[in-house]
Amino acid sequence: MKMTETLIAELKQEAELTRRVLERIPADKLSWKPHTKSMSVGQLALHTAGVPGGLAEFLDEPSREVPVVPLLEAASLNEILTAFDRYMLVAENKLLEWGETGLTDTWKLTRDGITILEAPRIGMVRTLMLNHWYHHRGQLTVYLRLLEVPVPSIYGPSADES
Repeated sequence: MKMTETLIAELKQEAELTRRVLERIPADKLSWKPHTKSMSVGQLALHTAGVPGGLAEFLDEPSREVPVVPLLEAASLNEILTAFDRYMLVAENKLLEWGETGLTDTWKLTRDGITILEAPRIGMVRTLMLNHWYHHRGQLTVYLRLLEVPVPSIYGPSADES
C-alpha cells in the first residue's frame, strides 16, 4: 500500500472516531472552560474539527512562517460538524494532490525568515496534522468527562460504553 493510501485510510478511520467525540459536545456548554488557561469547549471542538484540513492547507506551500492562529469559539454544534466535514475533505484532497512525491518533498517552518524546522512533508503530516489532531481529541474526551457527558469508545471501550 502506498503512503498516500495509508494516510487516507488512517484519516478516514480517525475521522469516524473524532466525529463520535464531536457529536457528544453539549451545545449549551460551548463557552465552558475547565480552567482559566484552557480553551473553551467551543474553541477546542472547532479547533479539533479543523486541524486536519487547516494543517493540510498550511503544509501545502514548501515553506511557511510560524502562524498566529486565532481560537474562534463555535456558536453551535452544527458549526463544528460542518467545519469538520469541510476540513476532512480538504485533508483528503491535499493528500491525494501531493501523492507519493509531494509527501517526500522537503517542507520548512520559518520564524522571521529563519528556518526553524525542515523535514519531509510526510513527517509534518504525521506530527502536525495527525498527532496534533489526536491530542486535541483526547483533550475533548477529558472535557466530556468533566461535564458528565458519556465518553464514546475510541480505541476500545470507555468507562461509559462497552
